Amino acid sequence: MTRAVRYDEFGGIEVLRVDEIDRPVPDEGQVLVQVRAAGINPGEAAIRTGAMADIFPSTFPSGQGSDLAGVVAEAGAGVDRFSVGDEVIGFSEKRAAQAELVLVDVDNLTPKPRNVSWAVAGGLYVAGVTAWGAVHSVQLDKGDTVVVSAAAGGVGSLAVQLARRAGATVIGLASQHNHEWLQSHGVIPVVYGDGVIDRITAAAPGGIDAFIDTHGGGYVELALALGVAVERIDTIADFAAAAKYGVKTEPGTNARPGAEVLAELAALIAEGHLEVPIANVYPLTQVRQAYTELERRHTHGKIVLEP
Repeated sequence: MTRAVRYDEFGGIEVLRVDEIDRPVPDEGQVLVQVRAAGINPGEAAIRTGAMADIFPSTFPSGQGSDLAGVVAEAGAGVDRFSVGDEVIGFSEKRAAQAELVLVDVDNLTPKPRNVSWAVAGGLYVAGVTAWGAVHSVQLDKGDTVVVSAAAGGVGSLAVQLARRAGATVIGLASQHNHEWLQSHGVIPVVYGDGVIDRITAAAPGGIDAFIDTHGGGYVELALALGVAVERIDTIADFAAAAKYGVKTEPGTNARPGAEVLAELAALIAEGHLEVPIANVYPLTQVRQAYTELERRHTHGKIVLEP
């Protein structure tokens, strides 16, 4: 037997529990991973409440989570790229990552560099691939100026760094206590809230070329008010505004398979070119507490579960 996060119906944090389940057995092309760390994400909370049932239908009991990092415990037939004991980063397409043992398709795994911590590796997939996609979607070039909302959050903190690596001047919208971190990464911090359009204009008198919204709640309209072209606005949160105004919600033309992007991001981390801030780490049994913190939406970086 092994343990995994489960829920039997749509609802709030109270529906989450940790169950004893049978040990999974890998089929052909699958790897059984002993999970050392599993990231959590706002989208998982939306799926759990049923708010995204049209996009991500659920069957019950449902597992939860995509991000994971761990050690190969068993390899199915036809798997020759990984062996028992290998350290890997990957993702579950079955929403099952928050568990002690997880079945993963071999194509959804990449080796974990030894100098990348378990917490960072386990929280990398959703935030990392989303940030990578958003930055590529708005087609940043050297000399562009881009605004990133929720710039210190799980996705935003990676998007600002990747945008800087693309050669852009980056304005990060964040609360005051995150400004020092943003400045240390070459980002111009701006406080969000009333009057933000004036503060952005003052920080970028030459205008704004692109906008990445990782929060929702009016930022698409703000980008349009700043004169940003529709094709250079990307939101990962406000799908209603995207449908209304025709801005982007997807990674764009340079998208690559998830494991390939994971490998690129992991290499950047290992080489010291990308930081994944870890806001907190919880044991698997405290999954409700972890999501309580996440859903306050004021964390700096990633929250991670450790089975």
